[in-house]
Amino acid sequence: MPVNIRLKRVYEPAAGTDGTRILVDRLWPRGISKAKAGIDLWLKDLSPSDDLRKRFHARPEQWQVFCAAYAAELAGDGPQAALSTLRDKEKNGPVTLLYAAKDEQHNNAAALKAWLAQHGG
Repeated sequence: MPVNIRLKRVYEPAAGTDGTRILVDRLWPRGISKAKAGIDLWLKDLSPSDDLRKRFHARPEQWQVFCAAYAAELAGDGPQAALSTLRDKEKNGPVTLLYAAKDEQHNNAAALKAWLAQHGG
């Protein structure tokens, strides 16, 4: 897994070790103000499409299907531009991918980190 990329729920307090804090959800997290979130960058294009997000939300047991579909979406132009931005940020130090999901193992940030590990960070 990429060493400089960490995962954290957006609801957890920011820490000095977070580095650049990047929200990778398509929707703004409920109940948290922009000031309190401490987000440096919001890369919506790195989030799954609304359709994929809704399909997965209804069927969390299909984690591998979600990861495969998400990987296919990451090949698009928008996600590739956002990945370039993410890689630039990673060159400057740690990056923390922020997500709102309650499930800390099965969420788009975890899938994205795994994809990055398979595709050279």
